[in-house]
Amino acid sequence: MDVIAMSTRERKRLELMSRIAEGVLTLVAGARLASLSYRQMRRIWQRYQAEGDAGLIHRGRGRTSNRRLPAKLRQRVLARYVERYGDFGPTLACEYLEQEGLRVDHETLRRWLLQQGLWQKQRKRQQHRQWRERRAHRGELLQMDGSHHDWFEGRRDRAVLMVLIDDATNRTYARFYEAEDTRAALDSFGRYIRRYGLPHGLYVDQDSIYTCTRAARLDEELRGQGPQTQFARALQQLSVELILAYSPQAKGRVERQNGVLQDRLVKALRLAGIATLETANRFLDQDFLPALNRRFTVCAREAGDLHRSLPPGRPLKDILCWEEPRVVQNDWTVRWRNRFFQLAPRHAGLNLAGRTLVVRERLEGRVVLSYRGHLLDFRELDQRPSKPAPQRQITERKQSPPSADHPWRKALLRGGQLRCLQQAGGLTHQGTFLTS
Repeated sequence: MDVIAMSTRERKRLELMSRIAEGVLTLVAGARLASLSYRQMRRIWQRYQAEGDAGLIHRGRGRTSNRRLPAKLRQRVLARYVERYGDFGPTLACEYLEQEGLRVDHETLRRWLLQQGLWQKQRKRQQHRQWRERRAHRGELLQMDGSHHDWFEGRRDRAVLMVLIDDATNRTYARFYEAEDTRAALDSFGRYIRRYGLPHGLYVDQDSIYTCTRAARLDEELRGQGPQTQFARALQQLSVELILAYSPQAKGRVERQNGVLQDRLVKALRLAGIATLETANRFLDQDFLPALNRRFTVCAREAGDLHRSLPPGRPLKDILCWEEPRVVQNDWTVRWRNRFFQLAPRHAGLNLAGRTLVVRERLEGRVVLSYRGHLLDFRELDQRPSKPAPQRQITERKQSPPSADHPWRKALLRGGQLRCLQQAGGLTHQGTFLTS
């Protein structure tokens, strides 16, 4: 007895054919129930009458597909994958294989790899998260995070990738630095501003670069302002809202982008043979990021770009810097990070001694002094001139023999010892000699 395997649709057609054979249904009614035209239903009925149940089986079952790729292409693709792209995922591997002229769909490659045991299904246990809708406009919110990873796979020391992603469109900007610190945060944010404009808000984690946990100083309390980091102060001057995330999942868009970059960028740097930060940053700007944004950037929900231009009056380099107030000493010197600066004599009319000015150290290392918005001339001293120490006058004490009525001299006289001491040379108990 032959066994015929049928799909759900074929099983439904068999039931309809049985009802038509019994006279319960007409071909017109059966065509309506099967969502077919009358002519198609009649052809299926004729095939059923001629071949029985087997006539309802799809004609292509068990036959090679006309769209099947050549076996030689499959062998070339698998050999090239094993040779160069062994740790690549199917999707990423297809992109690089296409650049070599080996065009294949990523699902086809995934199926080939599974059949050969070169790839395993990767399933992750899901956790319930609250979905947050994207911002409506481009430039409305920017997410930033530092991604620590062995980006160069031992070709040089570990580095950090500062990643900035637009919440509405997924457009990404990134740059390599030696460490995730204030300099890296200020520099990467400044480069993004010069390229795209000033966003309305910035979403970051609670790193010490962005938030300060110390108690407020007296001057901060008098101003009604809590303690700020240098980065938070710069954002306040630029009128950019600083939003702190309370978990990595809260800023999940940039966290997921970190995972994408740790997969794709590491392999791209390996294939390009890059081992220095300068070359890697140039590769990011010229090749990798344009291709990444073309592939993964989405359209914003609302049209329009909300990026703003820089505020007038102060250059960006004097905002994205280190800035602190300092008091001018009586000798017209200012101290900054154990460095001493002597103000120029031409500012004598400002009476700066005892007044507070602003010290700014720009990212390139240049120090600028300003008082009420005016730049001051100064020169750096090798060391602050020390005040001469006052010299103490040391006077020699003159030793004189005790007087005749000194108490201990009287005590010796009472004891009858004076005569003996005089005979022995006149030595007293204090190491002095009596005189006659």
